[in-house]
Amino acid sequence: MTAQPTIGVLAVQGDVREHVHALELAGARAVAVRRPSEVEAIDGLVIPGGESTTMDKLVRIFDLREPLVERLRAGLPAYGSCAGMIMLADRILDGHREQQTLGGLDITVRRNAFGRQVDSFEEDLRIRELGPEPVQAVFIRAPWVEEIGADVQVLASVHVGGADHPVAVRQGNLLATSFHPEVTGDHRVHAFFADVVRRA
Repeated sequence: MTAQPTIGVLAVQGDVREHVHALELAGARAVAVRRPSEVEAIDGLVIPGGESTTMDKLVRIFDLREPLVERLRAGLPAYGSCAGMIMLADRILDGHREQQTLGGLDITVRRNAFGRQVDSFEEDLRIRELGPEPVQAVFIRAPWVEEIGADVQVLASVHVGGADHPVAVRQGNLLATSFHPEVTGDHRVHAFFADVVRRA
């Protein structure tokens, strides 16, 4: 892998520009992915925040679902933030009846677990893999992880309602966060993912 991997940002819906900017600052070549042919040209994939049901519908409308699923099953590194976490999850709670995911992460996520838009909040998280400084995590209608498989590593959790709920997880080359690191100016999550792609 070259020092500058090509990382695609799924560009059907959501905060695409912010992820492109963060990836470029992290030393990657970032490209928007809207067509099936573009899926084959990337070394890694970012699935941004947005609305997971809308994203699911558009991925199918644009014939992106099967190429993405095939590449993920073949080991394509991927990072999903917020709705992107839902898209990478194998199982969803509180999803719409016909909602599908791309899958790959052996987790069960709960949509809008922290509440509605008005319940958005920020919290400093300690993520050992990103260094000693806390990560400013912005949660906007965010999911959390209800169940994890044996191969899933929890990187960070938030304590709510008397329990810890995972909000950052990794399984091999797949990474997901409930929060939006692309909006804070702290690009360590993107730099960490770029390193995952380089090593894949």
